[in-house]
Amino acid sequence: MSAAGADGPHLLAAISHHGHGHLAQCAPVLAALRRRLPGLRLTVYSALPRAVLAARIDPPFAYRAGAVDVGMVMADALTVRPAASARAYAAFHRNWDADVADEVRGLARAAVDLVLADIPYRILAAAAQAGIPAVALCSLHWGEIYGAYCAQAAGAGRILREITSAYRAARAFLAPEPALAMPDLPNRVPIGPIARLGRDRRAAVRRRAGLDPQAGGRLVLVAPGGIPTPLPLARWPAQPGVRWIVPPESAAARPDVIPVTALGESFVDVLRACDAVITKPGYGMFAEAACNGVPVLYARRGDWPEEPGLAAWLRHHACAREIDPERLRDGDLGGELEALWAMPAPRPPRPTGIEQAADRLEAILHGP
Repeated sequence: MSAAGADGPHLLAAISHHGHGHLAQCAPVLAALRRRLPGLRLTVYSALPRAVLAARIDPPFAYRAGAVDVGMVMADALTVRPAASARAYAAFHRNWDADVADEVRGLARAAVDLVLADIPYRILAAAAQAGIPAVALCSLHWGEIYGAYCAQAAGAGRILREITSAYRAARAFLAPEPALAMPDLPNRVPIGPIARLGRDRRAAVRRRAGLDPQAGGRLVLVAPGGIPTPLPLARWPAQPGVRWIVPPESAAARPDVIPVTALGESFVDVLRACDAVITKPGYGMFAEAACNGVPVLYARRGDWPEEPGLAAWLRHHACAREIDPERLRDGDLGGELEALWAMPAPRPPRPTGIEQAADRLEAILHGP
């Protein structure tokens, strides 16, 4: 593991590979911090592919590939596999002390000055042992998620204690709005929402999607999450004037279905250009849609602990309607979209958590 550059403090950002929401939270904070500290050296430690990281984190950064946490094992973007998740956590914690010691040695070799975790926890335990300041950043923590699905698994009590102890070892756990309450973390620090704001590329996106920028027609982004979840778009009924913007795995040979990758624009610029997004409850998509003023149709997972708070926050800050997951599969969405577009639009929230998080990190790097 080597750091990019050699003239400033060295930040190691450990980012969960459970979808892309953790990267979506972390990347704007890293960008804000680097604007303040141009000499900052950055290493990103994650099992996410480097290309996925580079789509949101500007170079230069060094890359250390590795599974820094478990997250949850998913069948698709909507379905957790509890038994497989319990086995994965048991394996991750089997040699806990030795694995933490390995991370301590890695931090020492890289001469890391600060750790930021969204939300891997073993690296936080290692930073505490190494005497390196560390900050956690996330709207949830894996202890609460693991406990919701796997509390009855063998060894769950010990695993939960190790997770919680690691998070408590951080100098602060920055919890961007809307976040879980996390009553077991006395170091929880609430901050404002975190979301990227897109540029106004509506005219260009509409042209590339086959719509006249000055005429009617609607763009609807279908974004089930960072975990590939193919949807049967080929069987969805056509909606007059609607173009579906879809992830590559859901592309279909229809003129009204356009892969998002074919538009030649960044994801957040495409999101801002759309008239609605269809998704599942997840921090990154909900926060970015609300802050960019994009209406949302969402299908719940049903048992994800973060969902009630996310949904309540979204309904307060954006035009939003819940749909049955079967509607997401059969594409019978015309009436739901019309009802969504008839709603009065609230004022979009501001992503104030970005600078608040950067303030905290900068203060630590400038501290004694």
